[in-house]
Amino acid sequence: MNLIEELRWRGMIADIMPGTEEQLNKEMTTGYIGFDPTADSLHIGSLVPILLLVHFQKAGHKPIALVGGATGMVGDPSGKSEERNLLSEEALQKNVAGVKGQLEKFLDFNPALPNAAEMANNYDWFKGISFIDFLRDAGKHITVNYMMAKDSVKKRIEGETGISYTEFAYQLMQGYDFYWLHQHKNCKLQMGGSDQWGNMTTGTELIRRKSGGEAFVFTNPLITKADGGKFGKTESGNVWLDPVRTTPYQFYQFWLNASDTDAEKWIRIFTFLTRDTIDMLIHEHQMNPSARVLQKTLAQEITTFVHGKEEYEKAVETTQKLFANQNAPAESLSTEDLEGMEGVIKVDFAKDKIVAGTDIVSFLAETGILSSKGEARKLVEGGGISINRKKADGVKMTIDSSLLLHDKYILVQKGRKNYYLVQAV
Repeated sequence: MNLIEELRWRGMIADIMPGTEEQLNKEMTTGYIGFDPTADSLHIGSLVPILLLVHFQKAGHKPIALVGGATGMVGDPSGKSEERNLLSEEALQKNVAGVKGQLEKFLDFNPALPNAAEMANNYDWFKGISFIDFLRDAGKHITVNYMMAKDSVKKRIEGETGISYTEFAYQLMQGYDFYWLHQHKNCKLQMGGSDQWGNMTTGTELIRRKSGGEAFVFTNPLITKADGGKFGKTESGNVWLDPVRTTPYQFYQFWLNASDTDAEKWIRIFTFLTRDTIDMLIHEHQMNPSARVLQKTLAQEITTFVHGKEEYEKAVETTQKLFANQNAPAESLSTEDLEGMEGVIKVDFAKDKIVAGTDIVSFLAETGILSSKGEARKLVEGGGISINRKKADGVKMTIDSSLLLHDKYILVQKGRKNYYLVQAV
């Protein structure tokens, strides 16, 4: 099975330029994906392009991971309804370093390989180009009519906020990235999300018009959830690849709680399991959905890929302690059990306040478990808070020393999946 066939059955191809498959079958091809450094960590929305590069390298091709140190200063209008805030150069460099460090975990950069992965930062070539040079060397080759025909630009022009020249120029900068890599790295392919099609094809057009070269693109579908919710978002925000921002336990829980429909789709995209293995797992799941074999396998594979086997095993251990025997009282958990719960958010709280007694609303707000007393009151009244595995019995409940486990801890559950271990200090 060739690369494109492999990606098609996994559901990882949206649009593809004619001739792309023939190029990949003909020779080892250099291809790249750009990553936008809007934060110092990638989130799980970035996993599909990361996995595309891994598949690409496994198939014998040469991947380039491009971090947009220059384009990150401008802002991509694709999929955006309004202008985004521009980052300072200092913040951007911090983000570039963080993103680069994460990408280096997933690809093989061994220089002895003929298809060794490479990192690139478009700031390296844009920093030496003057505005006049860019207008002469790139701008004159792409018409305004061509640029305005792109969906990402049309939607913004027709919207209320419009589009600045800064973001309008983004597609030309991205096109120039492809041209630069084509000229200096013999890069003939760009991959990315389906919202990037317009920007990507501008690159192939610039290569054709400026140097007479040939280049190709293909895109992957943007990942959606069956319930209409945004992929990669939870009630506590983005699911990040950085274990400090999103603990491996929380990361594992995201995949474990996928719906049956999502799990069947995602196990093809987010794992390297073979088609036969996945077909077998889907059949097994259909025979006994309550065993959640698809979700468990998906969570195992992707957590191990991102965080390693040891962190996956810790996440499973914590899950078992928290969920395996929900009817057992929290008092049955030993100090070692409580302290060893990897990924459960740990919070300190003044012991004298607990000894004196404090209302549950103030307790939840002051620990930071909830952002305000209003939010805390609403969640308690709705039955969304448990203290030491017992549903909070209303906003008049008092948090006092009688609730301390081993004279030190209080276990708080928010919703179904979010646990906090409050330590009295």
